[in-house]
Amino acid sequence: MTDSAQNQRHQARMARKKALIDASIARADQSKGLLLVLTGNGKGKSSSAFGMVARSLGHGMKVGVCQFLKSRTDTGEEAFFRQHANCEWHVLGDGFTWETQNREQDIATSQRGWTVAQRMLADDSYALVVLDELTYLLNYGYLDADQVLDAIAARPPMQHVVVTGRAASAALCELADTVAEIADVKHAYRAGIQAQKGIDL
Repeated sequence: MTDSAQNQRHQARMARKKALIDASIARADQSKGLLLVLTGNGKGKSSSAFGMVARSLGHGMKVGVCQFLKSRTDTGEEAFFRQHANCEWHVLGDGFTWETQNREQDIATSQRGWTVAQRMLADDSYALVVLDELTYLLNYGYLDADQVLDAIAARPPMQHVVVTGRAASAALCELADTVAEIADVKHAYRAGIQAQKGIDL
């Protein structure tokens, strides 16, 4: 086949593809606040959420971030986003459950953190609320799952919410508009490589 014939076939194929995509975009005529759930065993759930934080701030939107479980305040994302006037960032955990080894403390800390999240979910000035690692609090029974799901469902109509964490429940996924499961194919940690600044911290 000549280059000219290949180019013509390619152009025809791309024209058909463009027509399908344009029709699909035209059918998407609704606007609403989305609930996105980023789950799975792979790395990148929180990083994806923070990418949406950057995107929202770039559009001049107000963002709230609630980091459950995590207790460190020296991460690159926090250092960067805390400087932004439109970003309210809260580290609400005492560390992962295997570090605290104290269920009563974990429950009390989770419930204190949830009051911060509830405030954001009830305030329409927040265009995006990130509930980082929330799935663990639901799965461990530290928070009442029905109360949490009701608060998310009752949020302002144009507010977007991103929930991250492994093993998202069926009820949370059912409520969500978008669910992404990030698979763990390979991870440097299993080869003995420690967390790296700019990548993991």
